[in-house]
Amino acid sequence: MPLAPPPSPSGPSPLVPHDAASAYGGDTLPSPAPHTPSELTALLGLLTATRPRIRTVVVGHSRDAASRASAAAFVTAWSAAEERTVLATVDWPETAASWLRPATRFAAGEPDAWVVAAAPLGWAQMSRRLRRSTTWDPARTYGFAALGDSRLPALAGAATLQGMRGVTADGGVWTLDRGWLVRHLPPPAPDAP
Repeated sequence: MPLAPPPSPSGPSPLVPHDAASAYGGDTLPSPAPHTPSELTALLGLLTATRPRIRTVVVGHSRDAASRASAAAFVTAWSAAEERTVLATVDWPETAASWLRPATRFAAGEPDAWVVAAAPLGWAQMSRRLRRSTTWDPARTYGFAALGDSRLPALAGAATLQGMRGVTADGGVWTLDRGWLVRHLPPPAPDAP
């Protein structure tokens, strides 16, 4: 499958056309589920294992209850370590006219990484705007389980999310690579004594 380039700064609107969203089930994608303890632990582990060390993050979330709660739980857990900082928390609606205002706020601040808790269609819209209008880097972006949906790269454009990583509800890891969602199994549970 050839990679679709991200929306160009001088090209058409970065919004996902309604017919494309419908074709990929964007209107019927499930709402984010509440995060699990394994999911939060895996996300923190993914970020702390990265080199060079990640110290500053910007957290973004859609406005549904599960995404808000996931983002808040992440902010609390990340901020518990003395040398870690959340530079900003940015939210966005599921639908918007241009996405420019939240995209500009989300990409500001030069964080080491971005963390996202969102519904797939809203994140597809937001990421297309980010690629068109900011210096945001998807390879430095980490997501909760709701974004581990194989329809997301098709909605956003394969190149738009190249290198983004995230976690599954059971503590596994997923990566977006050349338009494909690649899932890795969670680590085995330790043997009971």
